[in-house]
Amino acid sequence: MGDRFRSVSIEDLPSHLILEILTAGRLRSVDLVCLELTSRAFRGSHGLYPQKFRSLVDFAAFQLCVSNSIYAWMSWNAQRELFDRCNGNWKRVLRFLQSVEQSSELVETTSGNMQITTGRYHTLLIKNSSVYSCGSSLCGVLGHGPETTQCVAFTRIDFPSLAHVRQVSASQNHAAFVTGSGEVFTCGDNSSFCCGHRDTSRPIFRPRLVEALKGVPCKQVAAGLNFTAFLTRQGQVYTCGSNTHGQLGHGDTFDRPTPKIIEVLEGVGTVVQIAAGPSYVLAITDNGAAYTFGSGSNFCLGHGEQHDELQPRAIQTFRRKGIHVVHVSAGDEHAVALDSNGLVYTWGKGYCGALGHGDEVDKTTPALLNSLQSHLAVQVCARKRKTFVLVDDGSVYGFGWMGFGSLGFPDRGVSDKVMRPQILECLRAHHVSQISTGLYHTVVVTNRGLLFGFGDNERAQLGHDTLRGCLEPTEIFIQEMADDTQVVLESG
Repeated sequence: MGDRFRSVSIEDLPSHLILEILTAGRLRSVDLVCLELTSRAFRGSHGLYPQKFRSLVDFAAFQLCVSNSIYAWMSWNAQRELFDRCNGNWKRVLRFLQSVEQSSELVETTSGNMQITTGRYHTLLIKNSSVYSCGSSLCGVLGHGPETTQCVAFTRIDFPSLAHVRQVSASQNHAAFVTGSGEVFTCGDNSSFCCGHRDTSRPIFRPRLVEALKGVPCKQVAAGLNFTAFLTRQGQVYTCGSNTHGQLGHGDTFDRPTPKIIEVLEGVGTVVQIAAGPSYVLAITDNGAAYTFGSGSNFCLGHGEQHDELQPRAIQTFRRKGIHVVHVSAGDEHAVALDSNGLVYTWGKGYCGALGHGDEVDKTTPALLNSLQSHLAVQVCARKRKTFVLVDDGSVYGFGWMGFGSLGFPDRGVSDKVMRPQILECLRAHHVSQISTGLYHTVVVTNRGLLFGFGDNERAQLGHDTLRGCLEPTEIFIQEMADDTQVVLESG
């Protein structure tokens, strides 16, 4: 009788069952490394392709890579190149793939799932499905109601019950949120229909459900200056708002009061990521193609000219060279892309060294950033005249305009130019998992779930009520419940 309830060690299990356990769940590469270090059951090949894999964990990492959607769409040559760039380490390949997947959405930290996004003078944070905001609440962009003009510390936004938020995007005067069920909420200035509601008589001060997308589950939103793009779980893209430059992608310049599907993109593949600049959009398909549309100013569309594109058009530089794009970021005057080998490309206006090539020359089409070729980049982030690149060991490189210290080099002047990528020494002690930058401020999330901000804090966009600016990263603390003293109320 006692034998029936004898405890079983993991080491007593057959290797094929251990392998099933390792590959069945959503394990991160760091989890596999920890398992390999803590138990001999995960070391050694156990007879499973002993010549090809160093250990059972290595074999599990390989299988998780093969089942990854990014990896599955890569060509055999691209897969081989990535493996070689990761020094033949499948756990590192997996870390790259998972980091890229999370770069536009929630990142997993030891303190829970988080996402940070910065608007012009404000910041929004998701932490374990709750959303917090701080900074200037112009036109209700912080989502706290008409009385709130500013939040001097991160304050929780009230959503309808069961609305667990999974992704957020913020622009100058409006914000958009995607919940776990795929519903979309928006708030802020809707005078241009960018929030997806027909009522433009007054700002939307609290998150409101976008009724036009009911029954269309979304996975990502991207807020432009006066328009919004919505990416569905099926890989379709909807847009609404102002369309002066064709940034809605419908082949015309007519504004759209509610989200409308971009039909042209349905015929080119499944879209997996979108990014919105002030008046243009970047869209990446599962086969690694990059499409752009909207304003062609500053060469941000990457086609070698400054013509507006009223419909999505593929960037031929990537197509001709067989480059598989996996992530993009749309800055105010330039754009950045990351390929399946962890290489970085920049194009657009080169002012202040924002493209990272050591000069201020504009790039009319995507150009490889040679100085970062030895690194495996996992996220790129562009905003006005500055760029950040996050590499797979958690280090951050920055270049462009210092912008009141928002580039993260405390030894440089607040208006200096950094012409080539330089590592942010001030963050070396931390493993950064995500980064977002606004007009004059920057916020990062570490793998431990810590928040650090630097740059301008004149409008409390860094979540501190006493500092006016931070040249060095300063930790930001989140209170679980909103405190009335944190909110500046508008009288009347």
